[in-house]
Amino acid sequence: MQAKHFTVAEANALLPWLESVFRAVAPLQREVMEVRAEMDGLLRKARGNGSSSHEQTLNDKRQAVLDLDHRVQEMLGQIAERGIIVRDVDRGLVDFPSFRQGREVFLCWLWGEDKVAFWHETDTGFSGRQPL
Repeated sequence: MQAKHFTVAEANALLPWLESVFRAVAPLQREVMEVRAEMDGLLRKARGNGSSSHEQTLNDKRQAVLDLDHRVQEMLGQIAERGIIVRDVDRGLVDFPSFRQGREVFLCWLWGEDKVAFWHETDTGFSGRQPL
């Protein structure tokens, strides 16, 4: 399958949808971090008193993390299916494969930016961003 390449206009047209996906992913990511912190606390307690009384709670929390991670991966999969590359989920950083002056580059967008206004070479990252 050939990779999708985007024009600036095509990438910009997807931004409202991308913003909605990242708005949905953000609370799930926070919840995963909160549940993992709760698990760490339970593990410390269990080690401290040598008790396994928290085992069922830990198993429930492990399952909750798995379920949340699955939901996040489904959402990120929708982005990938469109040919968009997610670089940093927490920041909402994505790259759109594109062509510029006859070579492949990435159009770069960060959640919160009004439009796709930067690009970078395929072998550089966010630090190599240049204005369009």
